[in-house]
Amino acid sequence: MTAPKRKKARANGEGTIYQRKDGRWEAAGYVLAADGSRKRVRVYGSTRREAADKLAEKIADSNRGLPVATADSTVDDYLTYWLGSVAVHRLRENTHTRYAACIRLHLIPGLGTKNVARLTAKDVRTFLDRLRTTCQCCAQGLDTERKRCCAIGECCQKRLSALTVTYVHSVLKSALEHAVREDELPRNVARNVKATAPRPTRFRPLTAVEARRFLNAARTDRLPALCELALRTGLRKGELLGLHWKDLDFTTGTASIRRSLQRTRPGGLTHLPTKTRASERRIALPTECLHSLKEHRGRQDKERETAGPDWSDSGLVFTTPTGRPLDPADLTRRFRSFLNRAGLRRIRFHDLRHSTATLLLEQGVDLVVIKELLGHAHIGVTAGVYAHVRLRLQRQAIDILGNALDGHTHPDDPPLTTTTR
Repeated sequence: MTAPKRKKARANGEGTIYQRKDGRWEAAGYVLAADGSRKRVRVYGSTRREAADKLAEKIADSNRGLPVATADSTVDDYLTYWLGSVAVHRLRENTHTRYAACIRLHLIPGLGTKNVARLTAKDVRTFLDRLRTTCQCCAQGLDTERKRCCAIGECCQKRLSALTVTYVHSVLKSALEHAVREDELPRNVARNVKATAPRPTRFRPLTAVEARRFLNAARTDRLPALCELALRTGLRKGELLGLHWKDLDFTTGTASIRRSLQRTRPGGLTHLPTKTRASERRIALPTECLHSLKEHRGRQDKERETAGPDWSDSGLVFTTPTGRPLDPADLTRRFRSFLNRAGLRRIRFHDLRHSTATLLLEQGVDLVVIKELLGHAHIGVTAGVYAHVRLRLQRQAIDILGNALDGHTHPDDPPLTTTTR
């Protein structure tokens, strides 16, 4: 009688694998946790090989000194791991900085001590409700530092906006979603919490008359071409400041949008990729912009001669008088002075982009064309942002139809004819 074949023992450190009652395979082993200790991690798969491969990947990361989130991690440990090992490779630099601030100021103080695996939807909902009602001066200890607010018994009631609370919620959902994809959590409890959608910001774009006044005021400055380009093409601030002369083709009258100039905390003024893949685009330039850009190039040549050896040849279209990149904050201050000079109400620089789209819509330009000009990733974004404009145009169209149906037509209009097929 032949002895039964014994299963090959797994090597030390490879963990254990077994099939669960629900048919899935579970693999478990010890890895380096976010807090520096070694903890047991569990992964799952539909086959034995899938579970083994997932565990082997985590053990390999652990052996290279990379911490791995475990079910025993606290929210603090897990978010620290996720931000430094996962999100850093997937987010734009400025977005990563905002995520880090959100985690440091709100998520870790509010949920940091809780166990990730035991976090419930009620925990998240209670945290978000508390975030909406808590004075942030007191919560972050700013009142003690400044010796005011709750420190002197006079709370200023400085609460987070609905938009910020929604942003905190979205960061938590993103972090926990990674844990679900990696089979570290069975479900994303943050997704089970329905946050109140904040009211969209109401912007008041420039009217055609106001836009002309703004352009006239900008022509007295050394950068009128920048304002022309912003208002006539809807380019973002960073896209304008990151534009190089080599991106312009005066023969075809086009501009290639390839990058954005942003100020980041670690790197200062930095060239970054465009906001989305759709933002990297080629646009047609209006004749007025081509004329103002040629004049601007002549003005920049004179500034180069004046600066002499102090000139910094950055290749950028819009620079300081010595050729260096323009700081976005400086452009914002310059923009406000244009508004004051023109006697216009205060708006954001980004509202020039909204003004472009609104004026184009009101002139009957197709939504698809506007979407491509603005570099939106999906036409739904364009339609959603400018829904109020489309509603006004619909009302105008309905009124025109109503006049026709009520017989309010011009006496010289030819009679309507119909054909049947």
